[in-house]
Amino acid sequence: MYSVLIADNETHIRDDLKRSLDWEAAGFSVCWEAADGEEALRLLCSLRPDLALIAAGISKMPGLSVIGAAKEQGAGTRFIILGGSPDPSAAREAVRRGVEDWLEEPVDKDALSEAVSRIKRALDREALDAKTRELFTRRARNVILRELITGETEEEMFFSPESLKMLELDADVYQVVICENFNPENGGSYRFADLLKVTNREEHTFHSFETDQNTVVLLKGTYALNRFHDFLEHYHGEAPPQKGSPMDMFFLAYGRPVRSAADIHLSYEEASRLISRRFFCSHGCHTLGYEEPSAPGESALRLSPKTLAEYADTLTGYLQTFNRRSVSEALRGLENDLYNVNNDVGEVKLFLTDLYLCIKEKIRLIYPMVNIPFPSNSEVITLIRGKYYLYEIMRFLWEQSEAIMNATGNPGRNNVLDDILYYIDHNYRNNIKLETIAPLFGYNSAYLGKIFTQTVGENFNSYVDRLRIEHSKRLLLENQLKVYEVAEQAGYRNVDYFHKKFRKYVGESPAEFRKKYAGKK
Repeated sequence: MYSVLIADNETHIRDDLKRSLDWEAAGFSVCWEAADGEEALRLLCSLRPDLALIAAGISKMPGLSVIGAAKEQGAGTRFIILGGSPDPSAAREAVRRGVEDWLEEPVDKDALSEAVSRIKRALDREALDAKTRELFTRRARNVILRELITGETEEEMFFSPESLKMLELDADVYQVVICENFNPENGGSYRFADLLKVTNREEHTFHSFETDQNTVVLLKGTYALNRFHDFLEHYHGEAPPQKGSPMDMFFLAYGRPVRSAADIHLSYEEASRLISRRFFCSHGCHTLGYEEPSAPGESALRLSPKTLAEYADTLTGYLQTFNRRSVSEALRGLENDLYNVNNDVGEVKLFLTDLYLCIKEKIRLIYPMVNIPFPSNSEVITLIRGKYYLYEIMRFLWEQSEAIMNATGNPGRNNVLDDILYYIDHNYRNNIKLETIAPLFGYNSAYLGKIFTQTVGENFNSYVDRLRIEHSKRLLLENQLKVYEVAEQAGYRNVDYFHKKFRKYVGESPAEFRKKYAGKK
């Protein structure tokens, strides 16, 4: 609805003008009246109506003079003059001053309606143009600000005092904060302005824009940086954030303050490096700033198939020895090594997923008859992919390690030697040696060999050979495998060596044993 001022000396004329048209239907509202030219000028300059109807001969200040003075003071009002037909000079003056129409008195209602409708269309176009210009200007400003923050542009024209003022970047200090909503399932409607407890009207305190995953915030001026510093001090002085609190939903990474708008991108680049390290932060950490180390350290760990196989073998070995301390230390060592790798988060998650699935497959092959509560492969992939922190994945691996040891443990064992015999019973098919399993149980191989012989009554190699031969005898009696296949499944890679060992313990060859006893099964 556009506003209207009616200015005429006579009250009845002003009333007639208000009644002569359905102003509301025409899109206008008669808001003010003036009884003389001076009052009309004062209202025009202070209230700036959209349309004014002014009598040409209004007292104290003629209508054209009122219009001229109002225009000089910046009034954007549209004018209709009311009165007798103007002489040529008055008509030229009215056109020069932008008068929309000159209507004779008494005012014809149809002529007034047509003039008002024409002005309404012009005002509508003007409003639309202004709105469009504002939209384009704001979008262009946001694009320029984004490019300045991220360093995508180095155009010197944008860093002139005039440009910085137009972009509202004429501050004494700047700092970039990247805000990641890493826990969306918690819900909540907190915004960055809520965290700082500021209104940020017209973006005086900070400017922000959204990326695919994060909100990038540019703090502007000492007040904004102090508010952010106060927030950090308040957060660090409290206990770890509770579920539902704003800091349970956000992770903030912030670069160093800079004094020049041309250096804003340096603060942004620092914050970007820090936000990429969020995955490696410790439990309860929800901020990471430029004061802390952002780059990974030196690590000998390389995420390769060889590294994966080595960790899988080591952890599987410890799991079979039920050595919780060794499992825990191995997982902590792996976590520390992963913190310093140069691989991205996706590659680390994939490595840990493959590690778990590899251990799962090994344990299943070693204990085929044991019901171990493994999650499905798809569940593991989804679970690890969805974790926000490395420590969450390592906790999952430890919990799974506990489940494996609880499910596969020998409930009747009383000492470490029982654990060793249990391990051999489930691994004799592999190329196990005393030198390789002794460290799993925390022993020197020579000392363990001595204790083993004294307790069991035979040495380690003889015990393993006897288990293998007993297993091969069962396979031979099933009469389904060839002799070399039986040798492989019993743990002998060389069939001639198998023949030699079999004859030593049984007194005859594998073929002779099968021929003699297969039919008596």
